[in-house]
Amino acid sequence: MAIELSDPRPANGAETILTPEALAFVEELHRRFASTRNDLLAARTARREAIAAGETLDFLPETAEIREGDWKVAPAPPALQDRRVEMTGPASPAKMAINALNSGAKVWLADLEDASTPTWHNVVDAEYNLYRAARGDLSFTSPEGKEYALRTDAPLAVVVMRPRGWHLPEKHVMIDGEPAVGALVDFGLHFFHNAKQLLENGQGPYYYLPKMESHLEARLWNDVFTFAEDYVGVPQGSVRATVLIETIPAAFEMEEILYELREHAAGLNAGRWDYLFSMIKVFRDSGKDFLLPDRADVAMTAPFMRAYTELLVKTCHRRGAFAMGGMAAFIPNRREPEITAKAFEKVTADKTREANDGFDGSWVAHPDMVDTCREVFDSVLGEKPNQVDKLREEVSVTAKDLLDVTTAEGAITEAGLRSNLYVAVAYTAVWLSGNGAVAIHNLMEDAATAEISRSQVWQQVRNSVTLEDTGETVTEDLVKRLLAEETERLRGEVGEEAFAKYYAPASELIGRISLAENYPDFLTLPAYELID
Repeated sequence: MAIELSDPRPANGAETILTPEALAFVEELHRRFASTRNDLLAARTARREAIAAGETLDFLPETAEIREGDWKVAPAPPALQDRRVEMTGPASPAKMAINALNSGAKVWLADLEDASTPTWHNVVDAEYNLYRAARGDLSFTSPEGKEYALRTDAPLAVVVMRPRGWHLPEKHVMIDGEPAVGALVDFGLHFFHNAKQLLENGQGPYYYLPKMESHLEARLWNDVFTFAEDYVGVPQGSVRATVLIETIPAAFEMEEILYELREHAAGLNAGRWDYLFSMIKVFRDSGKDFLLPDRADVAMTAPFMRAYTELLVKTCHRRGAFAMGGMAAFIPNRREPEITAKAFEKVTADKTREANDGFDGSWVAHPDMVDTCREVFDSVLGEKPNQVDKLREEVSVTAKDLLDVTTAEGAITEAGLRSNLYVAVAYTAVWLSGNGAVAIHNLMEDAATAEISRSQVWQQVRNSVTLEDTGETVTEDLVKRLLAEETERLRGEVGEEAFAKYYAPASELIGRISLAENYPDFLTLPAYELID
């Protein structure tokens, strides 16, 4: 076996998860599918270069038959029929996994992607926590002696695991001298150990698939699922996958993505920050026509965002799939009741819009928000588990509707620029420390937040934007000055030890990629080189 592991520090549960049989499965996945994955990543680059040369995005003429055809995805299993509230969060540490399973949500998105720093410890610990959760014996005792255990008085959330996107490697697993594909490591270890157990539990191996940019990438996942089901010996169609439509190219291929996965598809999800990040990344050479206002001002009610979400609902329900709403990132602050009250108001308004639009459920980032989301969807769904029968046939969305970001209201301000720099540095620092989900200014932030923040800075410098509140032009010198000021602000908040270890490197990284001549496609790729 030509697979090698490097373990920089002992990983909890490694002896259970990293068995020779499981690693042989990961090796087989890599050998069969890594080259196709590499070709698809190269196709992303080629498509981006074509757009830089003047092409644009549109619905694919070569797949018109799929969009016009009469087909549906496979019926959802009973465990996924009701998804009105989905809790999101990392699967490591165990305490957070237990709190998510006990939250009262219908589903827990167990995240090995944007809400998780992919240290080897975190990867293996997350897999071990999911292994124990599938067998009902996940527990944890804190250093202070507080005990955490799975509840027995109510149903636990159904686990839907999110592996890393196709672009991320796993440097701690080398196969034939090259890093393994992170997505295949995450999926492979989870599926190998848990597929049969989950099916015995009356559930199944369920996944959220992130960051895809084309239906060919969905086809690859479908091939992976088909092979894995045969390899482990579970029925074809045991896997159910929900795809995050969080890139602008994927928004033009929703039908095709569902079609490629139709025997394994469960639905699509609307991911806000990564979608905006993708808009900037794909059209970064297209000038001021693709300038977005301050991040906080880009509402889901903006016409181009409404086009995206309404098309998603219509597409899903036409094909018998679930349409899942986006993240409610607001989190309560028990020390500041006024802020908490406003957070609940915003979440209620956001979820009410989604439920009335036809979404079958939505995401929250904190257990205290579960009841709020459920109450909204209860008021619309009543006794029904979902509203797939709400077809939204009146919705008609054109390519122009999806791409016209000039319809977004809001300003570009120094306050917004400062916020982007502060949040990007603060999040990246915490990510480097090993924690992929962090509360910043009463919002639960993950990697998507830092991506849109640093991308807006890059975009504003390249377009010499004039700030509406100060009249200054955004230049490299201005960004360097504001970054230094926000970094010093963080130094005062976190103390010298944490600052030197995590915040100073994070500030250097954010400054470097925000001002780079060539836009880095993902913040997490250079950041990954800075962790063990």
